[in-house]
Amino acid sequence: MSTPGHRRFQRGLSLIELIMFIVIVGVSVAGVLVAIDRTARASADPVIAKQALAIAEALLEEVELMPFTFCDPDDAQAASAQSATIGATGCSTLIEAIGPEGETRSNASKPFDNVNDYNLYTSPAGGGITDITDTAVPGLGSYSARVDIASAALGDIPKDDANGQANVLLITVTVTGPGNTSVVLNGYRTKYAPRN
Repeated sequence: MSTPGHRRFQRGLSLIELIMFIVIVGVSVAGVLVAIDRTARASADPVIAKQALAIAEALLEEVELMPFTFCDPDDAQAASAQSATIGATGCSTLIEAIGPEGETRSNASKPFDNVNDYNLYTSPAGGGITDITDTAVPGLGSYSARVDIASAALGDIPKDDANGQANVLLITVTVTGPGNTSVVLNGYRTKYAPRN
């Protein structure tokens, strides 16, 4: 019971204090949401980036698995040549050079047969990624790929041999996708022939 003349202490918030709290929290949350939205719009979609990386890895592996010899693999002495020269210890007729020698990636009768052949390879002009038979891969029409090959030194291995032919090749695969997504992978390949 309260006695007359004593004031009761009130607890809680007034309506004005509650409204002020709601306004301050609302403005703060709105600011955070705007920052998150801007960050999300500026960042690449992780699915697109992962797909571009998968394409680049597959193409780099395809190139790295090709032979890298003194002679074109079609040359009769490709497996036994000891230098990039024409003659008994070199190639019989076809010294391998950077760039294709009339081959294309998808030509069944004359396909790329050496790492060098992929230099300046780009995906088809209309865009999209194709498999090794030049068949478009469904769902990858908005991606494109490019391969660049250049001689490079690697550790103690010099860039070129005594004849000016590459000992080591730097393979650069660039894949672009939607939203200006770009993935660049590099790999090295050393010459393995001859191995007598």
